[in-house]
Amino acid sequence: MNDSSVVVFDLGKVLLDFDYGIAAAKLAPRSRLAVAEMQALLSQSPLLCRFESGQMTEREFFGEVCAASGYAGGWEEFSQAFADIFFEIPPIVQLQAALKARQVPTFILSNTNPIAVRHIRKTYPFFAGFDGYIFSYEQLAMKPEAKIYARLEEMAGRAGEAIIYLDDRPENVEGGLARGWRAVVHQTPELTLAHLGQWGLP
Repeated sequence: MNDSSVVVFDLGKVLLDFDYGIAAAKLAPRSRLAVAEMQALLSQSPLLCRFESGQMTEREFFGEVCAASGYAGGWEEFSQAFADIFFEIPPIVQLQAALKARQVPTFILSNTNPIAVRHIRKTYPFFAGFDGYIFSYEQLAMKPEAKIYARLEEMAGRAGEAIIYLDDRPENVEGGLARGWRAVVHQTPELTLAHLGQWGLP
C-alpha cells in the first residue's frame, strides 16, 4: 500500500451483518402478511430500492409498507423494528480501527436508507470514525451506478489504484474495478484480511 491510498468499505455484510427476518418477525403480527411475506416486502421488493435510491421519504416508505401489508402499528414502532437488524462483524471493524490508527483515510460507500443510518450512528460507536460517507439515498443513485463511485472519488480526492474497496456483492466490486480501483469481494473476514495483507494493509 502506498501512502496516498484510501480504503472504502461497504456497510452491510462487511462491517455489519443484518437480517430483515428480525424486523419481519416483529412487524408481521401487526399486519395481514406472514413473516416470510413481510420479509420479502421489506428486503426483496422494488420498494426498498426506491427508498434507498432516494425516491421517497421515510414517511412515504412507511405509508407504502402499511398499504401493501396492512401493518397497523405506528411510525415509532415500525422504524425501530425496521432498523434494529444489525450486528457488528468484529474483524472488519477492527481492521478499520487499525487503519485509522495508521492515519489511513477510510470511507463508507453504501446502498442504504436514513432509518438504518440513524440507528447505526446511535448504536455503533465505530461508525463515527470514518473520514467520509457516501449513502445511496443522499446521492439519488445506487451501486453499481457509475455516479456514486465518482462521488466517492470526489470526496476522497483519490482515483484508480489509490482506492482499495471492500464489498460483498460482486456486481458492486465490478463497478469499482471498472474505475481502476483495487477491489475485493468480501466473503469472510479471514479471506479479506489475507487479501489485503498482500497490499500491505494491517
